[in-house]
Amino acid sequence: MKVNLLIVLLFVCTQSLCATSYDFVVAKDGSGDFGTVQEAINAVPSFRKNVTTIFVKNGIYKEKIVLAAPKQHIKLVGEDKFNTILTYDDFAQKKSTFGEEIGTSGSSSFYCIGDGFTAENITFENSAGPVGQAVAIWVGADKATFINCRFLGFQDTLYTYGKGARQLYVNCYIEGTVDYIFGSSTAWFEGCELHCKNAGYITAASTSESSEYGYIFNNCIITGAEDVQRFYLGRPWRPYAKVVFMHCSLPAFIVPEGWHNWGKESNEQTAFYAEYKNKGEGSLSQSRVKWSRQLTDEEADKLSISAVFGDWDAKSVTKKHTVLR
Repeated sequence: MKVNLLIVLLFVCTQSLCATSYDFVVAKDGSGDFGTVQEAINAVPSFRKNVTTIFVKNGIYKEKIVLAAPKQHIKLVGEDKFNTILTYDDFAQKKSTFGEEIGTSGSSSFYCIGDGFTAENITFENSAGPVGQAVAIWVGADKATFINCRFLGFQDTLYTYGKGARQLYVNCYIEGTVDYIFGSSTAWFEGCELHCKNAGYITAASTSESSEYGYIFNNCIITGAEDVQRFYLGRPWRPYAKVVFMHCSLPAFIVPEGWHNWGKESNEQTAFYAEYKNKGEGSLSQSRVKWSRQLTDEEADKLSISAVFGDWDAKSVTKKHTVLR
């Protein structure tokens, strides 16, 4: 009898906790507050100062989603990162109703513009296939955090759009072919898997001259599809691109040169490409292009999440979530 009572109490407490943990629930089967993610986002009051948590049940949500600038401090939590999928199939050369190409930015499946956004256990996908630029997510928000998320696509999968906008990616899976992580944001990738398909470049940073930091990959692993060919760590979309790989595992298909100048020798004078204590067959530093760098211990010690993000306490996020690598 006592055992049965304990089970009932645990069930009631669990149900109560679930009921109070989330402000809104999204479910395709009608069991939630909304049937689409966009409806839930629209229901959040503009410029709300407190966090609004939205739980998204498993399902494939084919929506072109816009989290606008006034929709701040929203947290999307998926039921399961493999089965909670936000997807759309636009691509850059697709024609609009006016007969014009929608372009790279227009191809995105998800637009994250509101500051203070967090996503956890969500798959962001562009399902257009290998048809040129086709963005899975366009992130212009400052203080944006992605935990245990997946980003699926081919060319231009993850667009870190915001100039100087600070973004943190923890234990995420990001895949693609050409320039599949690109843009001008300041982004730290901790314990992520970068999965290369076919051949191309992992990064195409467009860091502004005034930004001290661009992309930092720490404790990440690079993997490849069965047909993977030659991959570069990056090439500069803009002259002052800044990218660092630290404590990462680099496979043999990473070309010995490591970095590409995008066909412009002038970029070699301005881009900042560096590595520190990487491992694997693709980490042979003596073969790198002469205009890239290997950081000293002193330089690497200064490169921390706290230093990169300043007044944003993003380090607390990594403390709450065990880094998988």
